[in-house]
Amino acid sequence: MPDGALGQLGPAHPRQQFFNFAAIRGIIYRQRWLVAAVIVVALLGGLIVTLLSTPMYQADAKVSVKPYGQYVVEGQDADPGFNPVQIYDYLATQVEVIKSRSLAEGVANSLNLSSRYDLLGRDVDEGRAPGMSDEQWAKAKQQLAVSILTSGVVAEVPTGNWVITIGFQSESPTLAAEIANAYADAFLATGSRNSLEGNEYALEYLKDQIGETRQRLAEAEQVSNSYARNNGIILEASGFEEGAPTNSTLTATNLSSINARAANARAARIEAEQRWRAIQNLPVAELPEVQANPVLQGLLSERTAKLAQLADLRQRYNDDFPQIQNLQVQLKVLETQIERISGDIKASARSQFLVAQSQERALTTELTALTGERLVEQVQQVELSALDREAQALRDQLKSLLDRYNQINSAANLDPGTLSKIDSAMVPASPFAPNIPRNMGVALVLGIALAAGLAVLRETLDDRIRSLDDVEERVGLPLLGHTPYVENRDIESQENNRFSALMEAYSSIRAAIDFTLPRNRNVIQLTSSQAGEGKSTTAVILAELFASLGRKTLLIDADLRRPSVASLLDIERPKVGLVEVLLGHVEIGAAVVKGVHENLEILPVGELPPNPTEILASREMREFIEKYRHEYSLIIFDSSPILGLADAPVLANLVDATVFILEANRLPFGQARAAVRRLVQSGGTIIGVVLTKYRALEAGQAYGYQYGYYEYGRNK
Repeated sequence: MPDGALGQLGPAHPRQQFFNFAAIRGIIYRQRWLVAAVIVVALLGGLIVTLLSTPMYQADAKVSVKPYGQYVVEGQDADPGFNPVQIYDYLATQVEVIKSRSLAEGVANSLNLSSRYDLLGRDVDEGRAPGMSDEQWAKAKQQLAVSILTSGVVAEVPTGNWVITIGFQSESPTLAAEIANAYADAFLATGSRNSLEGNEYALEYLKDQIGETRQRLAEAEQVSNSYARNNGIILEASGFEEGAPTNSTLTATNLSSINARAANARAARIEAEQRWRAIQNLPVAELPEVQANPVLQGLLSERTAKLAQLADLRQRYNDDFPQIQNLQVQLKVLETQIERISGDIKASARSQFLVAQSQERALTTELTALTGERLVEQVQQVELSALDREAQALRDQLKSLLDRYNQINSAANLDPGTLSKIDSAMVPASPFAPNIPRNMGVALVLGIALAAGLAVLRETLDDRIRSLDDVEERVGLPLLGHTPYVENRDIESQENNRFSALMEAYSSIRAAIDFTLPRNRNVIQLTSSQAGEGKSTTAVILAELFASLGRKTLLIDADLRRPSVASLLDIERPKVGLVEVLLGHVEIGAAVVKGVHENLEILPVGELPPNPTEILASREMREFIEKYRHEYSLIIFDSSPILGLADAPVLANLVDATVFILEANRLPFGQARAAVRRLVQSGGTIIGVVLTKYRALEAGQAYGYQYGYYEYGRNK
């Protein structure tokens, strides 16, 4: 790992989580005694309050509410009504009526509660102010009784039904039942009174509306008639349907009739003209009418017969023959008749055409005149239609108002029956309060809430490092590992068992250090913020673990103020040690302790020097490290704590790397950051943090989170 990365003190950036259940679990475990104490005190307080409370009785009366009522005749539904989805709002309104002060005043008056001591109390007269008149005192007691009623009445919006339970709470069970029944009766009377008052109001309102509508209708009809008369608009009798005028006027009817006649005349003229054009240039004999005329056909037949006789006679006689002359005279008469009849038929067709043409012109002229009049009348009729519609709307409105008035008038004195009493209040046999289970439940909830608040407050003020995530997030250094919390009496047995949780944890830490630290940088220092965080124990165990791997290891007790390595290894502190070796008084071979563990040599502290900081910062210490780093695979310095001393920061500048030992649940975050900052500022390279004495439950983790994997393979 590069030097810059090892020495960089990273900022604390906590990961954002919506709910950190581990943190919540840790708070509960750490503050368990506070939480338990607060809850117990709350329960005791709830029990004491319950036992000292005055028994209260509640009597209940039930009233059925039918929002839609029972309508015997039309007109009982004079109320505006409501949408079915507003049933809950309607019931809530009725409940508020029950709790209202006006209803309480009615109950107080009906029971004369202002003069009853069972409600006001025997000592009520002691509260009379000096100089108060009897009338003022009576009003004051009336208001007091009303206040007691409003505070004692109980009613809730029903769910799943339309039955409202009206209850009253009092120290007297008899009084509670009496007042509850009075409340129910007053509520029923209020419903009937409101219904009758609503009907009366509706009748008065409808009377005013009917009179106003009649006047407006008369004015509208007068305006409509005046406009029609002034503009000469005449409506036909068929133009009125149920009193409502239509658009059928006399001009419109005439225009329709003339238009139909003009169309027929045009068709007749076209037909006559086509017939005349067809026969105008044809010979008379070829006319179909001529050929179809029976008289003319008779004359033609007779002429043919005469011609035949004449031809027969001419074969025998000449034209002077009398009979021939007679036939010729007859033929001339027949020819004359035939020509006259044929001419009459052709002249008749021409006369029909001329008559049809004349009729068409006359009707077209009349149609044009009526069309102009109708166009003018249509413009006027638009305004008349608007006036007629306004009058008709007023007619409909008047009819509706009259019908509604008649309905409500017939039902003015009928009770719709929207409210009915189901059950009367009975004298309660037992008090409803104090309720020990409910009060204890409330006390428990309040105790839990108070305990949670106090626990969170304490946690907010307590800034100690507890969890593994806090090391990297808040201290800003990588975590090399952590060791479980072990009692002092169990440390020796844990160290002697290679499969114990403690030794497994240190083995993991040893592997992390070995992986992080290059072999050519084999001089490390172990230090902590304060004494007692497990620094020396960690140094001893790590030295033994490295030595057990066959690596020649030198463990140096560099705590020149309170050395502890010798006592931890249960060896007598020698007369000479690190200081004597640095000063050149003895050789290292005469000062080191061997035989504690294979491949492990220990250089303890002999006599305590008066100037430990100067010794650690001396040139001799630097030369000592450079001289022996090649003779040992690993050199471990167990130095003094950081806070308040300069020993560890000075030594951090000489060694290759520093391992920061941090005890969980002890040191505040600010002190840990300050200690790490001192090491970094002195030029030290921190490769990571070892969190000692870690309590998983204190950090909010389950027990198996810490110890589960340490037990793997233990039975083997």
